[in-house]
This record gives sequence, C-alpha cells and structure tokens, in this order.
Amino acid sequence: EGFPLLLLHGAFSSLHTFDGWAHALVEDYRIIRLDLPGFGLTGSTAATDYTRDTYMSCLHTFLQNLDIEQCDIAGSSLGGWIAWEFVLEYPAIIRKMILIGSAGYIKRKDFPLPFKMAQTPFLNKLIKYITPRNVVERFLKEVYCDQTKITDQIIDRYQDLFLMDGNRDAFISIANTKFERNEEDIKNIKSPALILWGAEDKWIPLEHAHRFKNELPNAELIVYEEVGHIPMEEIPEQSARDVKAFLTKRE
Repeated sequence: EGFPLLLLHGAFSSLHTFDGWAHALVEDYRIIRLDLPGFGLTGSTAATDYTRDTYMSCLHTFLQNLDIEQCDIAGSSLGGWIAWEFVLEYPAIIRKMILIGSAGYIKRKDFPLPFKMAQTPFLNKLIKYITPRNVVERFLKEVYCDQTKITDQIIDRYQDLFLMDGNRDAFISIANTKFERNEEDIKNIKSPALILWGAEDKWIPLEHAHRFKNELPNAELIVYEEVGHIPMEEIPEQSARDVKAFLTKRE
C-alpha cells in the first residue's frame, strides 16, 4: 500500500542494501526493490549486455509488469546513475528522485577500487576465480566510515551474492562497459530531487554532490558527517527520516 518507491542499489551490491529503509518506510510507502541485471539473485544476462539501454528497458518493463504508472525513485551509486537516466528517459513516470552517492560525473580514471581491479589484467582474474573474503571486507571498509558497523553477517551477505554463478563475470563486464551517459542533460530534470551524501565518501567525492545540487533545477542536498558511500546502510534510521520528510513535502 502507499505511493510506490523504487529503490536501486549500486555496484557490488544488492537490494539488501535498503533493508533499513524498507523497514522504516514500509508503513507509508509501497517499497519496491530488485537486484539489477548483473547483481544479486537476478544474476548475469544471457547477452552479457549491461548498457544504459539494457537498464532502461529492464526498469520500464519491470514497472509495467507491476502496473505502476508513476512512482518515486531512489538510487545509490551506480543505481543513482540509472535513476537519473531513467528520469530523463521516462519523466512522466517519476514524481520525485533521490540520489545517494550517485554516479554521473565520475571519470573512468577515478573509478572505485573494485572497478579498477576488474579493468586490470591479472587482478580481474583474482575477482573472477578467487575473490577471498578479505577482499570483500576491504571493499566494505572503503564504503563504510564507521568500521564497527561492518559485521560478519554483512561481509558474508556481500560475498555470498557476489560468488553466485555468473555474477563475477557480470561485474567484470559492467566494469569494462563504456556507458553512454547524458550528464549534460541533468539540468533538464524537472522532478524534485533529494541528494544524500556521506562526507567521508571514498568512492565518489563530495564535490560531485555539489555539482548535482548546482545542475539539478529543483534539488536539495543533505551531507552526513562521518558517513561513507552508503548512508542507507550506515545510518538507515536518520537517512530514512530525511527521505520521508522529502517525499511528504508539498512542492
């Protein structure tokens, strides 16, 4: 029940990254989550095609199958890029948009560590064939600021889903895909937007948050001190309160 809120996770992740938000917001919104193609239980695509058009078509078909004509959308990191691209592609479907440590302006040379490893000969073999637990733990230590919140359960979840058949190959394909991006059109997005960013984000610097704020015509920005790349995991209650306040605000 409630107005639909579509949640899109980032790279190296799954729908579980929004567990805290789902728990906090489910009484007021129809929470919709999915593992994007190439990740989680959805896994790899038959054509190993992870272009912008693939994700746009997937989400559009997904919403059609659920008979959703309009919804709010939130995306983290890679999911943030997919979210704002989807708003550009289907503006009538999206009422409000939330970007969390969103990709969009990052250059290939500045990609996070997992992407650089997947793009590097020999190191990508480490990801493809071995992926030891300590590598997964290192990735998580980069996206969390408060290291005490990284539990064995969280590490196991990330590793188990990453090790599912086809997911490592999919991630290497995604990391080496030259995505078509339309960042020059971000200024044309009319939907109200909320930008959430951890001040200690090591994967996508805070300066990108301010660029989104400056270029989106109807946006507000919240920066969380001593928080990393995934505020919805690291501070789920606080970030969910900010999301609820934004979604209930009358424009």
